[in-house]
Amino acid sequence: MSRILAIDYGQKRTGLAVTDSLQLIANGLDTIPTHTLYEFLCAYIEKEPVERIIIGLPRQTNGLPSENMKRIEPFVARWKKNQPNVPIEYYDERFTSVLAHRAMIDGGLKKKARQDKALVDKISATIILQDYLEHRR
Repeated sequence: MSRILAIDYGQKRTGLAVTDSLQLIANGLDTIPTHTLYEFLCAYIEKEPVERIIIGLPRQTNGLPSENMKRIEPFVARWKKNQPNVPIEYYDERFTSVLAHRAMIDGGLKKKARQDKALVDKISATIILQDYLEHRR
């Protein structure tokens, strides 16, 4: 089976997570500079079979799109145009950063480690992907 990859798209950094080949477990993959995301994903899908990409849909608590949506839409449009064999779809990402911080606290990480924004982004992508997998089941 192919993997499913998740993106927590940020202005500066983007967190990535991926499933195992059986699509049972979500694991943090990496946090990369956002301006390198497209090239990173193209290189990744050359090495690993990816069935689809899930990208966090940034919404405010009232359900309206957040400011980050205007950055994500051009990326999604570019991906759909140039990589039609790997579909990309949105999945609600509300509260994933809060959940990531909670997971870090529950995991016993010290305050200094919890301030690592790259780690928060990777954990957020993992939460998006795990939630997607559970919703799909």
